[in-house]
Amino acid sequence: MPRPKKKRKINHPPKMLGFKPFGIRLCDTEQVIMQYEEYETVKLVVYDNLSQEEAAERIEVSRPTLTRIYNSALKKIGQAFVEGKSIIIKGGDFEFEKNWYKCKRCFKLIDSIDHPTTCDDCPDDKKEELENLNA
Repeated sequence: MPRPKKKRKINHPPKMLGFKPFGIRLCDTEQVIMQYEEYETVKLVVYDNLSQEEAAERIEVSRPTLTRIYNSALKKIGQAFVEGKSIIIKGGDFEFEKNWYKCKRCFKLIDSIDHPTTCDDCPDDKKEELENLNA
């Protein structure tokens, strides 16, 4: 019997829900689903310029596991790029290091120990409830 999957540590949720090809309406594209941990490996290795060893330590997995996650992310990015598909970032086996909430109106990300109910940046007459990204 395989051992249970360990949750990957994600420091910060992405600012967006995904990407779509330029010049094609979102509803006209097929989608590729990228998991949060795949996004995080690309961010750490490519954007933050960490070695795979350092990135593996950050998300608390072995280096070979990080390589598998990273290669899966690159394959999805390549498929979306070549085939003109949208990338949607959601799901996976992860947990955030902090509690994160997103305003449903302005999409601002808020990290908080307490559960905030509304976004401080939105006008009082336009406040929306926050979406809990940890659930």
